Amino acid sequence: MNKYSAPLTIRPAAEGPEIDTAMVMAAGLGKRMRPLTATTPKPLIQVQGRALLDHVLDRLRDAGVSKAIVNVHYLADAVEAHVARRAGDIAITVSDERSELLETGGGVTKALPLIDADPFFVMNSDVLWVDGPSDTLRLLAARWDADRMDALLLLIPQARAHCHGGRGDFHMDGLGRISRRSRGKIAPFVYSGIQLVSKRLFEDAPSGPFSTNILWDRAIEQGRAFGLAHQGLWFDIGTPPAIRKAEALLVDG
Repeated sequence: MNKYSAPLTIRPAAEGPEIDTAMVMAAGLGKRMRPLTATTPKPLIQVQGRALLDHVLDRLRDAGVSKAIVNVHYLADAVEAHVARRAGDIAITVSDERSELLETGGGVTKALPLIDADPFFVMNSDVLWVDGPSDTLRLLAARWDADRMDALLLLIPQARAHCHGGRGDFHMDGLGRISRRSRGKIAPFVYSGIQLVSKRLFEDAPSGPFSTNILWDRAIEQGRAFGLAHQGLWFDIGTPPAIRKAEALLVDG
């Protein structure tokens, strides 16, 4: 039995590490959200009268996160001005990608010098979720095992991935280890845009723009990429119709 095949230890929620830092990905161009993003950056598009970015920051604050790094590129001045107005409830540092959009993996890698915590949350700014029986972010923290994990992804069962198309992203075994969907096949879980990661995930990362998929694939091969199934509602706010659908479902309860 190698070090990756031993049983996974599942900690009770009370024993999870305190996660006080997160990175929020807010630099994208928002092409699928046009024409709304012609003048407004996607993170500032509103759902239920509140910016998507604020929905995410509110949830981080409520989960005990006190520091957030927010990367900016498209309409960066507007995003910077917006987060500056949140002074007081969560300390926000901007990672500036004005000169080059670095994609998901490159964006986090560039921001690593600003992150003094390990592990830390990384999440997209265009997802909206409602907790199940437990606080979602605290539940991720409770499942974290630093000895076994480099990445712990929040996954959404396909049937509950609202406003999201596609064939799914991952399979997950009984211990929570994830594997990729095979080409042309369907997988039961969708990546939520929310994960808890160690800085180990970014060791020897490429320079410049690149996708986090490269690092996940390495972690999967090493048996160090895990998933946790979300127990509540989740919405992929990627297009204008998704806003209307999410708002209607949320009003319906």
